[in-house]
Amino acid sequence: MTAFLEVSNLTRQFGGLTAVRDLSFTVTQQEILGIIGPNGAGKTTAVNLMSGVIRPTAGTVMFAGQVITGQSPHRLVRSGLVRTFQSTTVFTDRTVYENALRGAFLSVYPGALHTFFGTARARRMRRETEQRIDELLEWLGLTDVAHLTAGNLPYGYQKTLGLVIALASRPRLIMLDEPVAGLSAEEADQVRETILRVRDSGITVVVIDHNMRFIKGLCDRVLVIHQGHELAIGKPLDVLANPAVIEAYLGRGHAAAHR
Repeated sequence: MTAFLEVSNLTRQFGGLTAVRDLSFTVTQQEILGIIGPNGAGKTTAVNLMSGVIRPTAGTVMFAGQVITGQSPHRLVRSGLVRTFQSTTVFTDRTVYENALRGAFLSVYPGALHTFFGTARARRMRRETEQRIDELLEWLGLTDVAHLTAGNLPYGYQKTLGLVIALASRPRLIMLDEPVAGLSAEEADQVRETILRVRDSGITVVVIDHNMRFIKGLCDRVLVIHQGHELAIGKPLDVLANPAVIEAYLGRGHAAAHR
C-alpha cells in the first residue's frame, strides 16, 4: 500500500548527543502504528521531529505525498497532521466545551477582521464549528460534562478531552504521546476503544506508550526504537517476542531465556 506518512533517514543531534539516528519507516492510511522503546530511546524526539516541534538535523518526512520536513506545528495542523502530548493539554480553568472550541480554531479560523466585525462568514463558521464540537462531545461521551471546568474532571476524562481537542481540528493523521499514562486498566481499555473508533472513522494513528497490554490490543504494527534507531518493526506479538527487543527492555539474561 502507498505510504501516507513516510520517514526517511531522520536524524537529530543535540550537541554531541544523537537522539534519533537514521530512522526510516512508513505508515499506511488508516493504520495504527505503535512506537515503543526503553526510556530515553528517542521515541518522543522522533514524534517531535515528525510533528514540527523541532527540526531534524538530517532526513525527510513526507505526509500525504508532500514533503513536510521542518514545517511549523501550526501549518501541519492545517494540513491534517496533529499530535497530542504526554501531559494533558487542556486549559484547566476553562470548560470542556471551551477547550474543544480551541482545538477547532487551530484549523478553522475566519480571520481577525471577520471575527471582529461578526461577518456572515464568521457567523457561518462559528455555527459549523459548534455543530462539530457537539457531535464530537456526544461521540466520545463528554456531552454531560461539557459545561464543567476541565480541571475538575477525573484524569481519564481529561485524557479524552485532549483527544477531542485534537479531533476538533479535523486531522487526517493523529500522533498520540502516552494516551493512557496514569490511567487504570479499565480507563486504558476505554481509551483503546475510543482510538479504534477514531481509526474506523478514517483517521490514521501513530501512538507512543509504555503499556504493552494497551499496545498489543490496539496497534496493527509496532516500531521499536532503541538508542535512536529502529530495533524492530512488525506485528505486535512478533515484535514483543523478538529476543533483541526483550534484551533492550529487560537485559541479555531475559533475552536468552526466550530463545
